[in-house]
Amino acid sequence: MDYGHAVEFGVFITPTNAQPQAPVALAQLSEQLGFDLVTFQDHPYQPRFLDTWTLLSYTAAATSTIRLAPNVLNLPLRPPAVVARAAASLDLLSGGRFELGLGAGAFWDAIEAMGVPRLTPGQAVEALEEAIDLIRGIWNPDQRGPLPSGERYPLGGAKRGPSPAHEIPIWIGALKPRMLRLTGRKADGWLPSLGYLQPAELGAQHERIDDAARGAGRNPAEVRRLLNVPSGTDSGQLADLALTHGFSTFIVATDDPNALTHFAQETIPTVRGLIEAERVRRGTVAPGRSTRALAARREGISYDEVPASLRGKTIEPGDFAYRAVRSTYLRGGAPGIVFRPDDTAGVQDAVAFARAHRHLPLGIRSGGHGVSGRSTNDGGIVIDLAGLREIEVLDEARRLVRVGPGARWQDVARALEPHGWAITSGDYGGVGVGGLATAGGIGFLGREHGLTIDQLVAAEVVLADGALVRASADQNPELFWAVRGAGANVGIVVSFEFRATPIGKVAWVQLVFDASDAASLLHRYAHATEDAPRDTTLFLIAGAARPATAPVARLYGVIDSEDTSVIIERLQPFLTIAPLLDQSVQLGSYADVITNAPDTSHDGRGEPGFRSGLLDELGPETAAVAAELVLSGSTPWFQLRPVGGAIADVPEQATAYAHRRARYSVTAVGRSASFDELWTRLEERFDGLYLSFESRTGPDIVARAFPPATLERLLTLKEQLDPEGLFRDNFPVR
Repeated sequence: MDYGHAVEFGVFITPTNAQPQAPVALAQLSEQLGFDLVTFQDHPYQPRFLDTWTLLSYTAAATSTIRLAPNVLNLPLRPPAVVARAAASLDLLSGGRFELGLGAGAFWDAIEAMGVPRLTPGQAVEALEEAIDLIRGIWNPDQRGPLPSGERYPLGGAKRGPSPAHEIPIWIGALKPRMLRLTGRKADGWLPSLGYLQPAELGAQHERIDDAARGAGRNPAEVRRLLNVPSGTDSGQLADLALTHGFSTFIVATDDPNALTHFAQETIPTVRGLIEAERVRRGTVAPGRSTRALAARREGISYDEVPASLRGKTIEPGDFAYRAVRSTYLRGGAPGIVFRPDDTAGVQDAVAFARAHRHLPLGIRSGGHGVSGRSTNDGGIVIDLAGLREIEVLDEARRLVRVGPGARWQDVARALEPHGWAITSGDYGGVGVGGLATAGGIGFLGREHGLTIDQLVAAEVVLADGALVRASADQNPELFWAVRGAGANVGIVVSFEFRATPIGKVAWVQLVFDASDAASLLHRYAHATEDAPRDTTLFLIAGAARPATAPVARLYGVIDSEDTSVIIERLQPFLTIAPLLDQSVQLGSYADVITNAPDTSHDGRGEPGFRSGLLDELGPETAAVAAELVLSGSTPWFQLRPVGGAIADVPEQATAYAHRRARYSVTAVGRSASFDELWTRLEERFDGLYLSFESRTGPDIVARAFPPATLERLLTLKEQLDPEGLFRDNFPVR
């Protein structure tokens, strides 16, 4: 039998303490020779052995690509809850290179001598089974309810997490029938040693594993067969063990560098060649996704028709990586399939797949931070552009920069910093380029240099029919007009070309005020903002006060100057808008300001409750209405972003973002009836809204975002480019 797993090779190194660096050096040599895996036996009671877990950690730091595993971990001497956290930690620190081999315990006299109560063979198997469930439970922070708690490992409120970097496989070192059945039910791999196996018994041992796997509703091929072998094992024997007995990972046991080198250079190529040739002749197929993963698939999706270019770049609900891509910053999601193409052709193939599934929701994601949450869905398709994150200077003299939609703005800022350039980009570095650069882009440099879309000079766009077109002032100008403010309606931008702005040091300003008289504070803030030179942009944020504390408002933003006297002059009007509680002013680069986000996946829950509006004025009456909302306690987040300045210099008809007269972008969060009432009163004073900060949907929201003439123009273009409405799940114009 041959289960079809990819053939891999590892090394089995003695963790000797005679020369403590020797095992590490052998691991490094194994990596250089191209081995897939390095393993160490675990016998903590041996006086001549290093501690295996410490050695694994040290070796992980001393290597970069080879995977690591205990062969196998002596479970009775290591509490499984601690093992789970240690394994996840090592996997995270090593970049997903840790695998977990477990054993129920052998040499019980030595184990008992270490202070651990002796178990019968049956009890040891029961303990191992409990441990596997417990370890996997700790690795799954999304699972609800208490952790598995059993007779051998009773728990009293232990917590889940951390989650490892990848789905750590659990292999079991097993020989006896009960352990083999456990392997079939629960393990990802069987790891015996060739010296303990009898050829005549191999068939029966595999069958026990396979029968147990089928009884648990698993495909027997889900259990990888690994084997520890002596360094002198013949190539033909190894090939036979793979093709006849199902083993696919061979771990050579030796501490001899010369033997390792010979095995890598002579044995491995020969074995691979023999196995691959026979598999081609037989038509052997790889095992594919597990039964559990297949059961998690959603209805209405032709998973088997995923284009070849996207295989290996597709995440399904049953995959370990799904938890990192299902949700956005604020919205919980459960898409049926997530594509992660890394080139334009992959995006085109993903669009073709979406066209064949028009009945499903379609989300396009650049960074996933968008507060509207439109880049995830329930049961539909998500095209995640995180793999298209290149940042390239095209023309130094003209400051032309090409940026992929999946790049994060803090990465862009760092890449441009050595050139003394910047592209205005909101206020949070974790936002993806694609969403912001097709919606508008209201940032700290907006009053001085315009919106992000105002620095865009060209874009490459995949249309609904899969065609790739270039949009600029000279090529497809109507599409270029639409991309700048309504890009989600007309296609997927796979490449942006911006003209960056020269910039030096800037002042990063943070001011905290007593907001008890919020109406006066807001009105004075507006007066100071409108009188400020364009090089000064300070956002305002306020929200529900903590119990028994006065409400506060915070101003934060940028003064584009490194001249201390200029900075002080610019700040003076703002310092008197209300009683000042705290202040901070720091000089640094624009990249220092915008690099403020961790590079972690989003895990939003529920539905966001964001509201957006654009104000042409913030006089006393409007300030009073806004102040009532701020002081009501119904919103934890109320923000004003100044626009105007260079943003207003651009004619309204020049881009699909048409609200150029607005002076403030207003954002608030809330869900209560009192919030809705107060927001409605403020909303009556708006002239438009900014879609990037709006979570409500519907034709009325779209009509507020685009003035009638703009909307009519967009409708005409939509009919030409996307007549069947493929891009309909992110504020569609029809």
